Amino acid sequence: VERNILDVAVPMITAQVLHLLYNIVDRIYIGRIPDIGVLALTGVGLCLPIISFLTAFSQLFGMGGAPLCSMQRGRGNDEAARKIMQTSYCALVITGLVLTAIGLAFYKPALYFLGASVDTSPFAEEYISVYICGSLFVMVSLGMNPFINAQGFGRVGMMTVLFGAVANIILDPLFMFWLGMGIRGAAVATVISQFLSSLWVLKFLTGETAVLKINPIKISVDIMWLKKIVSLGLSNFIMSMTNSVVQTVCNVTVKFYGGDLYVGVMTVMNSVREVFMLPLIGLTNGAIPVISFNYGAKAFGNVKRAIRFVFIAGLCYAALVWLLVLGYPEWFTRVFTNDSELISASVSALHIYFFGFVMMAGHIAGQCAFVALGKARHATFFSLFRKVLVVVPLTLWLPKLWGWGVDGVFA
Repeated sequence: VERNILDVAVPMITAQVLHLLYNIVDRIYIGRIPDIGVLALTGVGLCLPIISFLTAFSQLFGMGGAPLCSMQRGRGNDEAARKIMQTSYCALVITGLVLTAIGLAFYKPALYFLGASVDTSPFAEEYISVYICGSLFVMVSLGMNPFINAQGFGRVGMMTVLFGAVANIILDPLFMFWLGMGIRGAAVATVISQFLSSLWVLKFLTGETAVLKINPIKISVDIMWLKKIVSLGLSNFIMSMTNSVVQTVCNVTVKFYGGDLYVGVMTVMNSVREVFMLPLIGLTNGAIPVISFNYGAKAFGNVKRAIRFVFIAGLCYAALVWLLVLGYPEWFTRVFTNDSELISASVSALHIYFFGFVMMAGHIAGQCAFVALGKARHATFFSLFRKVLVVVPLTLWLPKLWGWGVDGVFA
């Protein structure tokens, strides 16, 4: 069981890290633009809730459909598994087109709602107006990659984002500095990279190697399976959506108490958190097809063993991360900026922000188990509970307590 989880998880973790490079590399380059780096980085930080919003829909259909697909394969029902995959694909394409139209129509008022100021809004608008144009590619690459992993091709799933990530690293400086496009160039590089990733996904899922194949030009939605996909994917959707809500509340609150500088601090902290969360998420996502397959095959001993392994491995990893951030916060901050004021503010913020990181192992492992077992209501409840019922109210209340201000947001 442990070997099967790692066989899927290690390539997935690598793929997750590579995918993160789409956005992290942008922020690293943007934070070093001469004279305007801090304001530009803050502007991109204001775009993160919108990016999380787009990602949420890929999670809805991708992570909702892939466990169901694995269960049906475990029961020997490949035809049902194929219908689930085709339905998820069509839902992702339709949603991607709709979100592109809505995003292009409303991104300006959305940015001001998210805390943009006169100084930061031009940078945020330049970036997000281009990024939204790649929404369809985000949907296909992120949403269909779990189906590659569900068929046992973890290394192929890793390659899905490898081409895009490498392209982004190469294209970012080309468009930003050599062609003089600045922050808009970073977004163009990202969109091209996402396009390459989506092409790779479609190439594999329509090729001879795949166990289950899709028809990329056929619009075929099975309503019964769509309801089940949405029901199970709602948990991951809510996790991504509540990420957007939390990022919005945090950005607005730190801007109120500390100004644009602390929106930049939140951007740095979110970037560091994303890096360290990826192995946890990759480990649990690697376990989901293994748990789902064994659950479908009624091998319940293997199911329990897998859940136990994910929790213990995650706890050890989270404890190591906690110690690293406490010991070397300045090093992680300097990855994104050379500005002394932003570094100083970020170091103290990271000490507070990462204090409870070790507990994320339990939350993530439980979330993984409920999704893998098809327990949609349980998974949805715990997604809502932590962020909406705990994090958001505390973010609004703690800054007022004992004059904590921005430190209250991080706490």
